Amino acid sequence: MLCRADSIGVFQVESRAQISTLPRLKPRKFYDLVVEIALIRPGPVQGGAVHPYIRRRAGTEKITYLHPLLEPVLKRTLGVPLFQEQLMQMAVAVGGCTAEDADLLRRAMGSKRGREKIESLEAKLYAGMAANGISKDDADAIYAKIQAFANFGFAESHSLSFAVLVYASSWLKLHYPGAFLASLLRHNPWASTPRKPSWRMPAGTGSRCCARMYCIPLPRRPSKCSTRRQVPKQAKWAAWIPA
Repeated sequence: MLCRADSIGVFQVESRAQISTLPRLKPRKFYDLVVEIALIRPGPVQGGAVHPYIRRRAGTEKITYLHPLLEPVLKRTLGVPLFQEQLMQMAVAVGGCTAEDADLLRRAMGSKRGREKIESLEAKLYAGMAANGISKDDADAIYAKIQAFANFGFAESHSLSFAVLVYASSWLKLHYPGAFLASLLRHNPWASTPRKPSWRMPAGTGSRCCARMYCIPLPRRPSKCSTRRQVPKQAKWAAWIPA
């Protein structure tokens, strides 16, 4: 379901960017959802992580590391930094930073003056990378990836917790589509109308989800009018799976 980008109404993966990424990433296991959530964030996007990760995942690009010391840090994400913890570990592994410096990086990621805080460690990072025999070009590439996270990137723990909700909501949508759609409409009473609601859910989410799942809502009956959407006892559901 997620591999074909049928994710409208699913927690965190219904944005246009996520929908366009899902068919290329093709999540097959739980950790793939963790990666999917972390990829579409300002840090990885501006750090040039999205396309290299997808190519490496597909086997069309060789997995490489800018320095052997980075392999233990980035092996799980195919040599591409995606999480705050990885940037902190990179700074310690190749930049000569202390645990205190790494914690400063953590606090800088996503803060209003994050870039200034990261730049305060620039000289130390470059000195550490030079001491580890890293070329100027590779050092620039590593620093650019760290600096990109000043614009916000997810911690792995954050992505893990979100991935649990993605998995749960996807499972419900696939196995209990009627109840899922009813709860989607019930959560947002205006989801089936074009009027922009005051809720977080985009207008029309419920109706778009119904249309894609070939669900035809029952006509309104004044005698039973309510915002409490429910699945009728006599309702039958026929799942349609595209060829």
